Amino acid sequence: MKEIKSILQLYKTLKSSEEKCAIAQVVRVEESSYRREGARMIVFESGVFEGGISGGCLEGDALQRSQIAILKQQPSIVTYDTSKEKEIGVGLGCNGIIDVLISPISEESPMMNMLQKCVSERGEHIIVTVTALSGDWDSVSLGQSFYYDAQSSTLDNCPDRGLKDFIQKNINAVRGSKKSRTYTYNIKGNKAAVFIELIPPAFHLAIYGDNYDVYPLLEMAKVMDWEVSLVGNIQKLKKDKLQSVAHLFPKDMEARPEIDSRTAVILMAHDYRTDIANLLEVIKSPAPYIASLGPRKRFEKMVAEFKTRGVEFSAEEQDRIFAPCGLEIGANTPEEIATSIFAEILSVFAGKTGGMLRKKSGPIHERV
Repeated sequence: MKEIKSILQLYKTLKSSEEKCAIAQVVRVEESSYRREGARMIVFESGVFEGGISGGCLEGDALQRSQIAILKQQPSIVTYDTSKEKEIGVGLGCNGIIDVLISPISEESPMMNMLQKCVSERGEHIIVTVTALSGDWDSVSLGQSFYYDAQSSTLDNCPDRGLKDFIQKNINAVRGSKKSRTYTYNIKGNKAAVFIELIPPAFHLAIYGDNYDVYPLLEMAKVMDWEVSLVGNIQKLKKDKLQSVAHLFPKDMEARPEIDSRTAVILMAHDYRTDIANLLEVIKSPAPYIASLGPRKRFEKMVAEFKTRGVEFSAEEQDRIFAPCGLEIGANTPEEIATSIFAEILSVFAGKTGGMLRKKSGPIHERV
């Protein structure tokens, strides 16, 4: 989401100059790649760009090809084989094949409006883009994109009925797996490849605490461009440290953060009674990650007290509580502890257990 916001910001900044631009987007990856499907960059005819499709090795070539696409006002697919030592003149070494769709952006193009919708409305968004065509297609073109409205379960502006039905059927599979994917539609010799991109809402960090150790978490959330809610003593908090906080809740008021399945909760009031009360409240939410700061004995004391009240966590609830929280990296300072917690949050949202990649058997990213 951070990349999309940066792209939109540059687009808005340069739009008044009437300078033409194009979007280059990774739409297919085979084997290894620094960036995965969905990564994109915007390129202006002057050479100014934002975003990225690799670790820096493909951007120069993609920039030049984007300028050509802008000049011709024609979309194109570029395939990079990064396993080849002399591909585009540099030794890339990623050992993968990457398809990049380059699409000029015009006033009639709906792409920028779609991306704006993704950042403006919290929720799950899906953009479908045509990445390959063969045969006779009167109403569908390469690079054409459609927005799927999850509220009404409809695909906007897809003119071909058969292709529309095919896309809507496979959107259900993408939503179920939570993974973007390319599908190929084939009817009477006419083929169309469509990239169904799932864009989830930004991660949301809900912090319940107001001591000095919340500030490294706020700084890291700002770098990651996560939405942040903070519950605490407003008078105690340093105002100059709260720029990244989108939602601020006084702890003595009733209002509390809206917690969804993309929310990570951190209980760090450093007050036993406050943390107990907050845990009993947030466990009712769908948050997949609820952290309780402090040693194991402290949490075991909480659990024992809950039992005396007749409260016992289900197996599903226990799986969502992380106490003590964070990955074991030898963290001591507030900054190191924040790093440890963020790493654990990312692993939980990705369905991973953490650990050193050099000890991982098989590829880093899942192969499709």
